Amino acid sequence: MALLAAACYAVNAPFSKILLEHIPSTLMAGFLYIGAGAAMVVISLLQNTATIRTDEKKLGKAELPYVIMMVALDIAAPIFYLIGLKTATAANASLLTNFETVATAMIALMFFKERISLRLWAGIAFFTFSSILLSVEDLSALRFSMGSLFVVLAYCCWGIENNFTRKLSSKDPSQIVLIKGFGSGIGSLMIGLVLGERIGTMWPVFATIALGSVSFGLSSYLYVYAQRYLGASRTSAYYSAAPFIGAVLSFVVFMELPGLQYLVAFAMMIIGAFLSSSDKSLFCLDYKSSRVR
Repeated sequence: MALLAAACYAVNAPFSKILLEHIPSTLMAGFLYIGAGAAMVVISLLQNTATIRTDEKKLGKAELPYVIMMVALDIAAPIFYLIGLKTATAANASLLTNFETVATAMIALMFFKERISLRLWAGIAFFTFSSILLSVEDLSALRFSMGSLFVVLAYCCWGIENNFTRKLSSKDPSQIVLIKGFGSGIGSLMIGLVLGERIGTMWPVFATIALGSVSFGLSSYLYVYAQRYLGASRTSAYYSAAPFIGAVLSFVVFMELPGLQYLVAFAMMIIGAFLSSSDKSLFCLDYKSSRVR
């Protein structure tokens, strides 16, 4: 389940970049989340048909502030991500997924007083230096890639959202993904329409919904259930394969060859992923829904 979750999310960057040629970014963000919500509807119907009993706790009024913040951040994050993906390479965007760990850690430290071990600090350092390297287009002139910076901004939003989602982690994961999907999806669609974005043909809409059902919906669902069998640390270790699967897939899809700068960043990300995923502290790896996109 953990490896399947990683593989499902990994398809997002390369195929989103292709679809961005046919659909505006804000509307696309909305349809990706609509796809996640639709996937949860299908899974719920299959569970009811198979008479599978679930004893999950439902969300209540006490969780409403966290739900609102979760949805708001999930509206902003994919819009920033897709704006960045227009100019950043899909391979860079895939690797920058790991910057979410940095953002989540810093927010948890500053506002939620979470403990961070020396091992995790080391992993954060490797992630940060690698992200800087991926964001610089010209090392000699220190010219930054605006596309990569928007992707980093998106993962900062998702990092903040992870801390709010953690407050909901004891509740029904299907309900959480359903609310995230339709709440964030409808919100993004409304913003896109207000901004004047329009769609010429319908096939990109259905393709985006299908992509969202896999990369945002099914990935989140599989991740949450993998934690219940493997534990948080082992699940995170398996899931850290997602950025690297996405990077390799991007090179295959776009027939690109990585440069030396990218290979150095890739190696640093591997070290950071190993240090973070094997950390035994109480921080962050105990998120029951830290990957609930």
